Amino acid sequence: MSTALLVVAGYLLGSMPWGYWLVRVVKHEDIRRHGSGNIGGTNVWRVYGWRLGLPVVVLDTAKGFAPALVGALVVSDLAGVLAGGAAMLGHWRPLFLKWQRGGKVVATCGGAFLGVAPVVGGIGAAVWIAVFLLFRYASLASILAALSLPVVAALLGESWPIIIFAAVAAVAVVVLHRANIARLRSGTENRVKFRGQTPKGSDPSNSLGQLSGSDPEGV
Repeated sequence: MSTALLVVAGYLLGSMPWGYWLVRVVKHEDIRRHGSGNIGGTNVWRVYGWRLGLPVVVLDTAKGFAPALVGALVVSDLAGVLAGGAAMLGHWRPLFLKWQRGGKVVATCGGAFLGVAPVVGGIGAAVWIAVFLLFRYASLASILAALSLPVVAALLGESWPIIIFAAVAAVAVVVLHRANIARLRSGTENRVKFRGQTPKGSDPSNSLGQLSGSDPEGV
């Protein structure tokens, strides 16, 4: 299997807008018209609750994991990195949404690292969880988890494609969260509410992990 084919497959997988598709199928609505307008799992979770949000997060992670893992196992670390990076690009600008705005690539990035460097990806996920539980900012958790990737990759002595990929991915996540960074600095970024307002079109039992305010996504 050639690297070019893996890159194309990675982009096509990344372009699958699961947040948009699942909401369309289940709720017959366009997620881009609700919340922040983002198709990522966090916005879906915020608007419709965990029953839709969790599957989107899992699927967005899987579409980064699968091409990166296959590339790393079948060809090389470089092929895995390129396929995972292509999946991230597809998530950001999905072909199946005519290259309109997609998600902020955090879940897909995490999946890619779990595929090419599982220990690095696992530590990044642990950083995300720890920061999120401490501060309840999905955006802050995403930024710090992404910034941890190149540091951990270098400390563990990973191959140069993985270290460079980690650095590029960290920059990409920070750039895509620049509006969140501005709100964090001004103290206007919204925290996650674990209990509170009922998700749109659902009952109170579906309110676990409800997010409030505008554009708090980190996924």
